[in-house]
Amino acid sequence: MKITVNNLNINYIQYGKGRDIVLLHGWGQNIEMMKPLGDYFSDNYRITILDLPGFGKSDEPKESWNIEKYSSFLELFLKELNVKKPIVIGHSFGGRVAIRYSSRNPIEKLVLFGSPCIRIDEELPITVKLLKKIKRIPGLNEIGEFMKKYIGSRDYKAASPVMRQTLVEVVNEDLSKYAREIEEPTLLIWGENDTEAPVKDAKELEKIMIDAALIILPGTHYAYLENLPRVITILNKFFGGE
Repeated sequence: MKITVNNLNINYIQYGKGRDIVLLHGWGQNIEMMKPLGDYFSDNYRITILDLPGFGKSDEPKESWNIEKYSSFLELFLKELNVKKPIVIGHSFGGRVAIRYSSRNPIEKLVLFGSPCIRIDEELPITVKLLKKIKRIPGLNEIGEFMKKYIGSRDYKAASPVMRQTLVEVVNEDLSKYAREIEEPTLLIWGENDTEAPVKDAKELEKIMIDAALIILPGTHYAYLENLPRVITILNKFFGGE
């Protein structure tokens, strides 16, 4: 299905009946990455899954967005669909959006899969230090942008210019102050071998949230899919099912 929000054509699916569950995919992903969860819970819940702007079959933003803009968009999107006080589930980037959204909107519960929100400054690789220095030298900014294409992350290389800048803004945001404001029960599910969102980040997030519990599962950044039957059982109990 399609809907226009903020002059962007947004691709989404909505099915099932009951209390609302909203599923938000990670960076570079789409509806299909969250649908296995939605399909299971659709017998007792109304499921809403969308391609976030810039991904899947949804339009790209006209300019770079940060988490604030994505969460504001989500507010408008859910209002259009008359979704109120949902259970919000987010993976990685989608979890970042979920944190900001949940900090200022009524939700029932929050589930985060591998969603780092606390920026921890660590020693930068020498290539990144060199890039930062080059970009500060007058006249060499274009060279810096050229180098970034080759030493940047896999996600950065695959993105369009607008989405590259969006990625830079997103990963540099520290959302800890918003995480602290969420009062509703929150479940953190992490892969023990997640290199994109290390378990140490999850432990820090659990400490600062009002009502959060961390479950560490075998697997990687996609542990929620790698352990799908177990995750479904965990979520069913967390949602108040059998």
